[in-house]
Amino acid sequence: MADKLHFALVSPERELFNGEVDHVVVPGSEGEFGVLPNHAPVMSVIKPGALRVINEGAERRIFVNGGFADVTPDGLTVLAEEAIDVTDIDSAELEQQLKNAQEDLRDANSDDKREVAQRALARLDAMKAALAA
Repeated sequence: MADKLHFALVSPERELFNGEVDHVVVPGSEGEFGVLPNHAPVMSVIKPGALRVINEGAERRIFVNGGFADVTPDGLTVLAEEAIDVTDIDSAELEQQLKNAQEDLRDANSDDKREVAQRALARLDAMKAALAA
């Protein structure tokens, strides 16, 4: 299987994927980057967004938030702080969470609370963008 990339995606809760694929697009902190078989070694911090797994013409999108990607001669390993298959995201629930986060940001009465609310809102906005892509 020299023409395939070994890919593993792990979050604290579980291993979401472990197998051979054609191509993975990672939302890196410096921008999206694609990883194909025999890619040069690289390590990158992950930004919130959609990780795309392409195999046999099919694409699977997984929302990732935090963590890092490590490309080695053996393949790509993504250790994500949070990873949710986009098909498991309930858009109505997400919209409600967004409204709640916006209210929390408006109601924040200290810098610490404002920072926490902004991070939560940014995460939810990234999740919505991943769902829409």
